[in-house]
Amino acid sequence: MPAPISLDLRERIVEAVWGGSSIRQAARRFAVSPSAAIKLMQRVEATGSLEPEQAGGRKPLLLEPHAEALSRMVAAETDITLVEIQAELERRFGVTAGLSTIHRMLRRLGLRLKKSRCELPNRTGRMSLPSAAAGALGSASWIRSVSSSSTRPRPPPI
Repeated sequence: MPAPISLDLRERIVEAVWGGSSIRQAARRFAVSPSAAIKLMQRVEATGSLEPEQAGGRKPLLLEPHAEALSRMVAAETDITLVEIQAELERRFGVTAGLSTIHRMLRRLGLRLKKSRCELPNRTGRMSLPSAAAGALGSASWIRSVSSSSTRPRPPPI
């Protein structure tokens, strides 16, 4: 994004237009785009200010008004998923929020889910034998004989 026009140049453009020059003539004279001069004059007529508008900054989050309810929802059900939160927000408040928006709001509230060591893992079965060293038993013995779409034999022709 380009930098705003300097205050000195803004003053000269406005003085030229108020002195009888057209906006486009003033823009050519001071080597700025016609749209920049037009927008400057619209701003001066509307607000009386030569200062540029604020650029950048953050937009307020969509879920900011619902932060307290979101905190209570997560506290009541600790294993709730983002999709379930999304559906609940839609049901309770009529707010349609994307999963990333919900995730950012939860992080802002400090409600990140990290499993602790005392929680059960996702899978309860062992993935390998405890006494086997990595690669000790040939890898072929650990592969189940199944077929996939790329290795499955073709069905016989009809």
